[in-house]
Amino acid sequence: MSDSCCDGHLDAAELEYRQRRVLIIVLLINVASFVVMAAGSIFSGSSSLLSGMLDNLGDALTYGLSLAVVGASHLAKARVALFKGVLIAAAALIVATQIYWHFLHLEVPKVETMGIAALVNLFANLICLWLLTPFRHSDINMSSVWECSRNDTFDGVAVLIASFSVWILGSAWPDILVAAILLMLFTKSAIRVLRGAWIELKNSS
Repeated sequence: MSDSCCDGHLDAAELEYRQRRVLIIVLLINVASFVVMAAGSIFSGSSSLLSGMLDNLGDALTYGLSLAVVGASHLAKARVALFKGVLIAAAALIVATQIYWHFLHLEVPKVETMGIAALVNLFANLICLWLLTPFRHSDINMSSVWECSRNDTFDGVAVLIASFSVWILGSAWPDILVAAILLMLFTKSAIRVLRGAWIELKNSS
């Protein structure tokens, strides 16, 4: 019985160590990706890149929060997941405001800059998703982190499609359309994360 308890404790400690390690890695990747997206958005004038940049910023904060509660109680993890949902919802609101502004001021983004930033972002997102997938069912904390990373991957693909479409059509509309699609994705994800966190809060209390 004693050996079994010790084994369980060691397994839990090893899992927490692996979770912390992967969260540190994806946090650093997201910070670097945020810098690339910010520069790309400024120099290209892309709406979809800006929405991706805000998403990366929110995810960097999310990974930092998730790292802080690895090994914490279920209640603490549920509260952090709830805060993550609020962050995603806030990002959706910012994206909505930005889409409206670009709708009133149609400008064709610089495709070369937009495409390079989109490729770098997608590559970074795929690495993060690959690293986090083994932990997606560990707990509410890692599940919500994986959710953010999966959204980032969709985001990266969408922005790349937008840059290609802008290049083909010579129009700003594909960029705005993709930003609007990302807005719907943010909103749906926020609702899912908030619902899961609320259920976890009720069960924990």
